[in-house]
Amino acid sequence: MAQVPSHTAVTNGSLARFLMLEGEEQLITAAKQGDADCFGRLYDHYVPPIYRFIFMKVTNRQEAEDLTHEVFMSAWSHLHRYRSRGFPFSSWLYQIARNRVIDHYRGKRQTAPIEAADTEGVVDPVSTEARIDQNLDLETVRLAMRDLTGDQQDVVILKFLEDLSHREIAATLAKSEGAVRLIQHRALNELRRRLGNINREA
Repeated sequence: MAQVPSHTAVTNGSLARFLMLEGEEQLITAAKQGDADCFGRLYDHYVPPIYRFIFMKVTNRQEAEDLTHEVFMSAWSHLHRYRSRGFPFSSWLYQIARNRVIDHYRGKRQTAPIEAADTEGVVDPVSTEARIDQNLDLETVRLAMRDLTGDQQDVVILKFLEDLSHREIAATLAKSEGAVRLIQHRALNELRRRLGNINREA
């Protein structure tokens, strides 16, 4: 398997959607039968977004690299449990990565639950999306995201850095699409405030 890519290689690359790998189902089937080369192809394709997802949620590159390695070791060990649900293999990997990060920070911080709220009129704030794109220096975004809840961080990363659809995010996080939209709405409102503060401090 290839090594976990460097921070520069990942963050300076394209942020376009990571499409399902061609022949992915066949590769997974072969990997389940013990073909390490086939799993290596899955690894090579999906390690950049998984590393980026983790890097945005931890404090440094070394932690991100270590946790990314653990994600793929866990995926290889538990591949026999994987069942396709019509989403790219990354959906399962994101679930493993999310749990690894939660374990990593368990006891260090708490995440606030999403409160019940009326979702009527909740739309994607276009101006905030554009602001995120314009400020897509990952260190700036990481700083702006530090006070978001874990769910809010996950939705922002998966939506705006990994370009997943709300349906894919809902499947990855085991939530409804409505809940994902609500989380995104609140996260973007907070990011708008945080990015504004950062820009004023700069």
